[in-house]
Parts: sequence; structure tokens; C-alpha cells
Amino acid sequence: MCGIVGYIGHRDAYPIIIKGLQRLEYRGYDSAGIALYDGKNIKLSKTKGKVSDLKEKLENEISTDGTLGIGHTRWATHGVPNDVNSHPHYSNSGDLVIIHNGIIENYDSLKKELIKRGYTFKSDTDTEVLVNLIEDVKKNDNIKLGKAVQIALNQVIGAYAIAVFDKNKPNEIVVAKLGSPLAIGIGDDEFFIASDASPFIEFTKNAIYLEDEEMAIIRRDKDIKVRKIKSDAVVDPYVQELQLNLEQIEKGGYDHFMLKEIHEQPNAIFDTFRGRLLSNEALVKLAGVEDNMKKFLAADRIIVVACGTSWHAGLVAEYIFEDLARIPVEVEYASEFRYRNPVITEKDVVIAISQSGETADTLAAIKLAKSKGAFVFGVCNVVGSSIARETDAGAYTHAGPEIGVASTKAFTTQITVLTLIALRLARAKGTISSSEFRHHLIELETIPSKVEEALKSDAYVQTVAEIYKDATNFLYLGRGFNFPVALEGALKLKEISYIHAEGYPAAEMKHGPIALIDEQMPVVVIATKKGHYEKVVSNIQEIKSRKGKIIGIVTKGDKNVKELADHVIEVPETIECLTPLLTTIPLQLLSYHIAVMLNKNVDQPRNLAKSVTVE
Repeated sequence: MCGIVGYIGHRDAYPIIIKGLQRLEYRGYDSAGIALYDGKNIKLSKTKGKVSDLKEKLENEISTDGTLGIGHTRWATHGVPNDVNSHPHYSNSGDLVIIHNGIIENYDSLKKELIKRGYTFKSDTDTEVLVNLIEDVKKNDNIKLGKAVQIALNQVIGAYAIAVFDKNKPNEIVVAKLGSPLAIGIGDDEFFIASDASPFIEFTKNAIYLEDEEMAIIRRDKDIKVRKIKSDAVVDPYVQELQLNLEQIEKGGYDHFMLKEIHEQPNAIFDTFRGRLLSNEALVKLAGVEDNMKKFLAADRIIVVACGTSWHAGLVAEYIFEDLARIPVEVEYASEFRYRNPVITEKDVVIAISQSGETADTLAAIKLAKSKGAFVFGVCNVVGSSIARETDAGAYTHAGPEIGVASTKAFTTQITVLTLIALRLARAKGTISSSEFRHHLIELETIPSKVEEALKSDAYVQTVAEIYKDATNFLYLGRGFNFPVALEGALKLKEISYIHAEGYPAAEMKHGPIALIDEQMPVVVIATKKGHYEKVVSNIQEIKSRKGKIIGIVTKGDKNVKELADHVIEVPETIECLTPLLTTIPLQLLSYHIAVMLNKNVDQPRNLAKSVTVE
């Protein structure tokens, strides 16, 4: 949610910032703005809408000169999306300019106090309150900007990533972080600031990721100064070499990032198990698991906490862990977990799943679990992310950057990692025989090629999409391991096409949803040969008798469903616990093609954000 870009150095700031904002569009936003400083004047332009709208407006109304600048994409929290509420925001004097991700929870009381002191406000945002609080501290205490930022942030409650500068100090930007990511790129006599490294990857491979409650003073011709906001302790920042490359964040000839990322899944799954899955030696090697094997084996239960697509991956994991390792599993929405006073003990293992590693609700759940003494294991995609740092141990997926807001390869790579963990624990517990263990490893190795085969259904899926693109409702049904896939398929359709869709366990259809079925209702049924196949066929017959339109996801060569369904999309055969890695592919393609045919913004669906960094 929201994106920050900043630059200070010897180049023109504007081209870097505008391109950086375009690369952060995946985060989700509804307005955008830029402030540039040429050494004399601050030039600010902002607007509701897309970065392309900002670019057109800005180039028509202000000069783009200046080697210092900050830019922002805003996802509205306080105040509706409009030009006035867009960032950046001035202080009352016009000397300070700020951009901000996150939420200042006590902004209202701070605002009332500032109004008493004579401050006025043009916007409805908490951010304008923060910049005026900084100005008030700076003026009253007669101190430098960095110290004023530190004192002001000690008065706020909430989450933030900020970048602020003072027009009277043209060679300095002050940044700070709590709960929202912030990276600083280090170049030759130049510095870059961004919510992630994508805006500056072509300029430098060296970056600092601020930790929570850290701030940095960035000046040209000087080393970065990093301090703890509360204690004022000096921090020796860790400069890491970025592994990201430019090709990974470009579309590579595809029409949309989502389509590119769907087609990247064979490689992403392979990269995720490469070096970890050694079928010839009958081994699974995951350092985070091996180093903490006693914790896992002594666990009374595993609690999975996640949101959205990651929650669906957790539901798949529930079936896999319980089936293979015989460990009880509970899957919780992270957004609800912390608020229902859950019973957590030192005998629990909590697995937190997040693509970005920055999901605010999941981070809050992690902190709660740790406070109760649970061992917390993270599964995320972004190296150095907050969840990776906050958890006791973990395992990265290796999906590469996922730019499309609707997750695809994150889902399949999360399932891959969770399957490896379940297999390793099953072997350690003796709940799976050596021959079955090896069989699972060999079969998992074949999944990338089988995903490639499943992707060959793309053309046929497109014809199905054309038939049903104008439907107003969809129903998705699955059983066992594929019930979560039904939920995920429905979510994908909702996210990018805005068509109402619901996922259900197939057997639950007759406990309510069957009332919805008529000749206008497309029903997607996952009916692979493995796992309660005959029961699902019976569900399909119930749908057919009520004139529902049936789209069957079946194992290659299936004949029974083909006789009943209006359309059949085949996937290769595999063992039951791995079927979600294949059955999700046609559902991703179906949602994609319907959204394209409806002329929706596939990569940046309305109201959604890639990284949900506020509660």
C-alpha cells in the first residue's frame, strides 16, 4: 500500500522519481504526487488518478528541474482520494515537505493541539498533521530537521515510512520507518529512497533496509547517519547487495505482469525446491527446519497465520501437514487472530505466510505469538522483509518479484515450501515410509513440467472465458486438498474482473449454495481423479439437474465428467497432495482472460494493494 520514491544527488531527480513511481504502481494506489527542489523553489504537483495522469499534469504546470525530489503513490486512509489529500504535503510555513506511508493513529488529538497553536490544515490526512508537528517541534526547540523528526515521531502512535526535506537545507533528506518498508540505495554521490529496491535497481546494487524505529539522515558528500528513534543510539547500517535485476520487474513481452507471472510458475516452483529437494539421496534440506527440528517435533499443534491468497496456501498446508506428518493444524486469518484472545503456548509452532513479508496483520500476529512463547516460522518471498526479520526462523520462496496485485506464483511457491516442510517432518516423525517419501519427492520434481503442460490449456481457457465473461456470479467447488483452490479461484476472479464469486467445499453446496444454481450460474468444479472423485461427480450431477453451467477441472483423460460438464479443462495427473499446484493454473488463466475481455486493469485492480501494510 502506497509507494515512496526519493532522490538526492547529481542527476535530474524527476525522471528517476516518475519511473520509480511507475514501478511501484503494483503496490496499489489512488493518487500520486511529486515535489522537486531546484535549490531555490519547491515545485509540487499531485493529482487523483494514475501516475500517467500525474506525469501529464506535472509536465504541463511545473518545471522539472532539480536534483532533489520525493514522490508518492497514495492508497487512501484518512480522507477521500482527491488532489488535496494526495502527497506530498507542505508544512504551514511551506519550508517542509513530506511523503508518508502508514497511519498515524493519534493524529486527531495531535491535530487539535496544533490548531490551538495556530496551525491550519488544507487536507483531511494524518500526514499533514505529521509534517506540521515536525515543524512545530523544529521551530519551538530551535533544532535541526533530523532531531525534530525524531522528537515528533516519539509523540505519534501508529505506523509510518516517511521522507521529509527542508527547503533551507537543499542537500538533505530525512527518512524514518516503523511498520512500513523503506530502502535506501547508495550510489556514487547520490542516494535513492523507495518502498522497495525496484525504483533504483539500474543505478545501484547497494542498499540499506531500515529496521523498525530507525531513522536516517541522508546528505550528499557524507555517510548516511542512522539512529534509533527512541533511544537515539547510533546504528551501524548493514549495506546489502541486491539480487534483483531489471528483467525481473519488466513485462518481458507479455501484455500484463499477471500473465507473465502465471507463465513463470514452472521456473518459480523449480527455483523454490532447487537445492532443497534431493530425490536421489531421498533428502529434504531446509536449514530453518533442521536447526529447529526439536521445536517442530515437540509441537502440540501448528497454527498458520496469513491473509488472502497466503491464507489459502495455508489451508492447503493444513491438509498436507495433517495427512503426511500427522500434526494438528489450525489456519487463522491473521487479521482476526490477534483480536480474539487466542490460546497460544510454548508448545505451539506458528507458521506465518506472506508474499511481501510486510503484511501488517500478519506481523501483528507474529508479535502476539512470540509474546506468548510460541516458536514462529516465516514463509515469505522478499529477502530482508519485516517478517523475515521478526520470525525465529523461516524459509524463503524463490518466486522472484511478483508485480501483479493478484498473486499467482506466490501461491504455488508457498505451497511448494510448505509441502517440503511437511515431508521433512513426516520423515522425521516416521509417519511416512521411505518408499512413499521418495515417491513424493520424485513426483514433486515433475511438477514444473506438469505446470508447463497445464499452461497449454491457455487457448481453450480463453474460449471458455469468452462464453462466461458477462456472467454476474460464479460458484467454485472443490474437495479435500482442492477446496482451498476453489477459494483461491474465486478470489482471483473477484480481484481482477470484479465479478462476484464464491468458493465452497463441494459437499456444502446442498447446504445453501444450491439455491443459487440455475441456467445463468457458471459453476467451476475441481474434479481430479484423486480424492473423493465419485463424490464430486455426484455434486456435478446435482448441478446439471438444476441446469447450472459446469466448467470441470479434471485429470487428463477423464471421461465421466466430460459427459456431464459443459466444458472440461484438463491437467496432468499427480499424487493427491500436489494437485493444487496444477488445478490452480486454469483458474488463474480463466480469471485473467475474463478480466482482459472486460477491459479491467488486470495488474492494478481497483481498491487493492499488493503489500497491505496497514491494518
